Amino acid sequence: MSTAFYIPDRDRFASTDWTRGPWSAHHQHGGPPAALLGRAIERLEGGVDFSIARITVELLRSVPVHTLSVSARLARAGRRVQLAEATLSDEDGDIAVARAWRIRRDDTAAEQSPLEQPSFASADGSLVLADFDPWGGPSYFSAMEWRAAVGDFATPGPATVWMRMRAQLIEDEPPSPLARVLIAADSGNGVSSELSLQTHVFINTELTAHLFREPQGEWICVDARTRIGPQGTGVAESALFDSRGRIGSAQQALLVRAR
Repeated sequence: MSTAFYIPDRDRFASTDWTRGPWSAHHQHGGPPAALLGRAIERLEGGVDFSIARITVELLRSVPVHTLSVSARLARAGRRVQLAEATLSDEDGDIAVARAWRIRRDDTAAEQSPLEQPSFASADGSLVLADFDPWGGPSYFSAMEWRAAVGDFATPGPATVWMRMRAQLIEDEPPSPLARVLIAADSGNGVSSELSLQTHVFINTELTAHLFREPQGEWICVDARTRIGPQGTGVAESALFDSRGRIGSAQQALLVRAR
């Protein structure tokens, strides 16, 4: 069995069971599709000359575990700033759309802010978490390596977890730094869950990530907190780190319901 989230199938991508999320064995975790959309935006013409400063992924419906199509285009071309769009779809129509601001790379090393160092343990010094196995087989959770610096999945409340991909995004293709970020960032609401999976759903309808520095290395840290409101909505907010320090932030709007 492939150890990748997706296998190229001509101009489409066959989803593997490693994409399966927490809500259904037939639907994907939001991280792999977000990374697939980000990959399409990165591969637009001139992408190597631009950094992704912000990307928002709108999840129009649950992402099925089957073959998907991805398309991308520039909505606003520009020499220094570009707005890019990507769409994930299947035979039933659009599933998710992403919009990203691409900013041309320049040397601002002399002007950069001091690196914000984490107040928590590194990946090497954090607790190795046992695999969460909701479906008795491959899933997103077994495709990732998890190490808890603060809190854990079993205890409600804010938590800080280091994550590393065990599976490739695309078979036989090294994942980009952006892919590593998006695959991890979509776990903020699960890392910092305020409610039990057994009693409630708290599904994100979107993911927005702002990045001021590309991550280095394989480990991404999600320092997350979830807040639940009184009218069926919530927000998960995450500070994002690599081994050197802060790289950006992520937010997720949540639908909250009792099962």
